[in-house]
This record gives sequence, C-alpha cells and structure tokens, in this order.
Amino acid sequence: MESSDVLALDNQVCFALYAANRAVTARYRPLLAELGLTYPQYLVMLVLWEGADGGQVRVTDIGERLRLDSGTLTPLLKRLEQGGLVERRRSTEDERSVIVTLTEKGQTLQNQARQIPARLLCDSGVEPEKIAALRDELRALLSRLEDA
Repeated sequence: MESSDVLALDNQVCFALYAANRAVTARYRPLLAELGLTYPQYLVMLVLWEGADGGQVRVTDIGERLRLDSGTLTPLLKRLEQGGLVERRRSTEDERSVIVTLTEKGQTLQNQARQIPARLLCDSGVEPEKIAALRDELRALLSRLEDA
C-alpha cells in the first residue's frame, strides 16, 4: 500500500469492521423486534441460554463474556427484568455478587430465538462455510488484539 493510501477510509480494517457490524445489527433489528429484544439484549440472552447452571449466571461473568462494563450491562439487565425475562438477586454466598436467572418466559423465548441465526444467514446470501470462516478469523483477530 502506498503511503498516500494509508489513511484512505476504504483501506481501514477498523472501518470495514465498523460498517459490517452496523449492517449486521441492522439486519438483526426486525428479526429481534419479533421477540421484543434489542441486539444488546439478545446478546445477554444468548449468554444466559448457554449457561450451564440452568440460566443462572453472575453479572460479572456476563460482562466478561460480552466485554461490557457494569455501567452498560446494568441497564440492559434492568430492561430484561422489567420485561419478565430474567430475575436478578444477590448471591447467598457472596452478597457483592449478583446472579441473573432466566424466568420461564425467558426460557420459552429461547425456542422462538432458534430461528434467528438461520434467517439472518439466509438473508445474507453468503454460504454458511464462508460465514463460519469469517467468524473464526474475527475470533482469532480478537484474541490477538486482546493478548497484545
């Protein structure tokens, strides 16, 4: 790349990631609206649905998994709780720790959400193998950046 092109917007990896993120999130929006979720709420629910303890996950673990601080995560959890999808309570073992638990409504929503990834993939027109390869490359990039 020539030095005159180094600052061209279209040559920036960060912009390609940013623009792709916005486009993917926009594609999720109408699908998630059917579930009554925003994209960040959907991410929280994904963490809870994959939780090994029957949908019980510490707030700090959710934050670490999603790379979100408590100032961002707390309002998300509050809205999910107001929607009847989760309950928050202090841990009996450590009162500083807050446990988030799926409600029956939150567990039921998981079945409805199962069709979201396939619908998004179908809408993208990209082959599943290419999407998987891109995901794996992005994970590797994230790992390298976090380790640097």
